[in-house]
This record gives sequence, C-alpha cells and structure tokens, in this order.
Amino acid sequence: MFIAESGPLLSSRCGGDKSKEEQLKREGWMCQFTTDEPRLSEAVELYRSLGFEVHLEPAVLNEENELCKTCIQVDCQKYKTIYIRRKTAEF
Repeated sequence: MFIAESGPLLSSRCGGDKSKEEQLKREGWMCQFTTDEPRLSEAVELYRSLGFEVHLEPAVLNEENELCKTCIQVDCQKYKTIYIRRKTAEF
C-alpha cells in the first residue's frame, strides 16, 4: 500500500515538473489520473492486477482547473498522478 506523506501548506513543491510528463510519454507511459488515498492504492493495485507497470509522480497543478488546483495546493504531497504502461516481456 502506498502512503502519501503530508507537506507544508501551499508548498513551493506543488508545481510539479511538466517536462517530466513529456519524458514519461516518450518512455511509453500513459497518464491516467491524479488522486490521493484511498483511491490511489486501489487504482495501483487494479492496474498491476491487469498486467500494467505503474509509476507515480507528484501532482502537477492544472492552472485551468481551479477546483483541482485548490485541493492540490492545500496538501500537494498527498496527491499523485498515476502513469501506466504494458509490461515488457521478460526472456
């Protein structure tokens, strides 16, 4: 089970790294959604049971979506964005 750590209120670390998202896409990762516990652990378990690799990244603020932005800013360290990709065959 993944347990998110709490961060300081309106942390400067809330911005995330949008260039990291482009790098992940080039590596074959597909962005799914951003969430916190308990949905985070449930989704990770589900994707793994379906045969996917799972990678978590800190949430990146979406400046266009005020509702999401507000929640993430309150405690940004607990929100993670889920990326998945098919497992590669091991020989």
